[in-house]
Amino acid sequence: MALRMVCSKTFSLNRIISLHSINHHLPKPVQNVTAASVRWSSFRSSEPVGDLAQYPEVEVVRNPPEWKYVERLLAPRTVPKPTAKDAYPSGWKPANPQPGLKYVVQRTKNHMLPVYLRRSFRGQRRITAVRHVEGDIWLLEAELRYHIERQLNRPIITRVNEMSGQIELKGDHVAFVEKFLLEKGM
Repeated sequence: MALRMVCSKTFSLNRIISLHSINHHLPKPVQNVTAASVRWSSFRSSEPVGDLAQYPEVEVVRNPPEWKYVERLLAPRTVPKPTAKDAYPSGWKPANPQPGLKYVVQRTKNHMLPVYLRRSFRGQRRITAVRHVEGDIWLLEAELRYHIERQLNRPIITRVNEMSGQIELKGDHVAFVEKFLLEKGM
């Protein structure tokens, strides 16, 4: 039997050695390994259940009167529609698109704006993504690019995917895009 060991100090990289030769390098509880396919855990090694009389009785009830208290704590199966208010304490605003717009950004199933920040290369690359765009996606991209370039005083790189209805903007512009969309009533 052989075991492939990878270790920086004791063994060289990818050196194949027998199990009997590594017993003196292992800590005391792990020594006396005799086979490479030792099962460390199994249901067979568990304690047997024993006498069922020692466990408490369980009564299965289909519709107890206390169930209403449990249902309160469970998450709803669907996201409920938000109640109409003048102002929300969190700052959230419901969708109310301005008439005459040629594009619409649909909300997510949780009634939130689909604007996301993606990070890659250990946080060095930041890309702002706007999803669920319907209608004239090129007009929305042009307006976003114009306003962001005017704010930054430099050009930015954008990418439009018409098939999936997504716009990607290079950089972290999530707050600006969300503010822009909320002003448009999205």
